Amino acid sequence: MEQPDNIIHQPVRLKIMAALKPLLLTDQIEFVRLKKLVEVTDGNLGAHIQTLEQAGYVAVEKDFADKRPRTRVKLTRQGRRAFEDYIAYLRDLISE
Repeated sequence: MEQPDNIIHQPVRLKIMAALKPLLLTDQIEFVRLKKLVEVTDGNLGAHIQTLEQAGYVAVEKDFADKRPRTRVKLTRQGRRAFEDYIAYLRDLISE
């Protein structure tokens, strides 16, 4: 990779990807928990998740839990590969 992935390179999206990477492929994280980890507003997080979803890096599931709306996010296989490539790119920069 000659250039960093511009989708992941943005600091908030990088934090989102880093928060999702340790999860198993089938595991999801609730929006509220992710917001606390990334330390951004609802609107800011929502916009960044939408960008990642459009790129195919995350999948979003919306449903209800006890009659309350719930949004959960997980890393896709494509997102996992993209993040691993991004980390490899950074490691290559450091080793040069």
